[in-house]
Amino acid sequence: MEWILLFIAGVLGGVLNSVAGGGSFITFPTLLFVGVPPIIANATNTFAACAGYLSGAYGFRQDIAKHPEAITFTVFWSLVGGAIGAYLLLNISESMFLEAIPWLLLFATLLFIFGEKVSYLATKIATGASLSSRWSTLALALCLMAVSAYGGFFNAGLGVIVLSYLVLAGYKDINQMNGLKLLVSSCVSLIAIVIFVSQGSIDWSRGLVVMLGTLLGGYAAARVSRQVKQAHVRRFVALSSSAMTIYFFTDVYLLAG
Repeated sequence: MEWILLFIAGVLGGVLNSVAGGGSFITFPTLLFVGVPPIIANATNTFAACAGYLSGAYGFRQDIAKHPEAITFTVFWSLVGGAIGAYLLLNISESMFLEAIPWLLLFATLLFIFGEKVSYLATKIATGASLSSRWSTLALALCLMAVSAYGGFFNAGLGVIVLSYLVLAGYKDINQMNGLKLLVSSCVSLIAIVIFVSQGSIDWSRGLVVMLGTLLGGYAAARVSRQVKQAHVRRFVALSSSAMTIYFFTDVYLLAG
């Protein structure tokens, strides 16, 4: 029954990631539900999501290659930030991470719901900024590193934050932005997985089941996504992620107390 539940969660997560994003709101809590410890569940969820990021980035390879000079910059700072986030995750106590989960989910949920407004504000900031080229490059590097560190620490909501960063960086082509978003997510996940593997922090059997479900769900969604209104899917993700957030706040701070 556990494997079926994990596989179904993976399928749903893959569908959501392909259509609107937010698949981790399904897969991560499911890993916790079946008894995987919080930090291991988070690392395993990163592993399960990575294949989808890699295949998606490959699909957008021509859009990513439009500005080859930006690829090295993006990959380098994504790897640095992802490594920092993964290191922080493995050096925090289980109890502290458990207490942080509701707040991380709340942050990711709010980002998902208000992502368009965040991007709008990012556009205004980018338009109004008048930094020199050197300071602008440094600011963008630090921003990408911080975004990637969040992704290495906690995967949910990463896509929305990366898109906001890309708006700040001046990108306007939505296909290229989606490609770079997946490139950043791939780099963050890969370096985090290397660190997680070195510390034995991935539940391989459960992670593979979720990954297989995610790949199947992503493939199925690619076939039928045009027939589903994205607004309905986004509403479902917003409601389910809000419910998950309320559940974890209740479980961690009310029931535990």
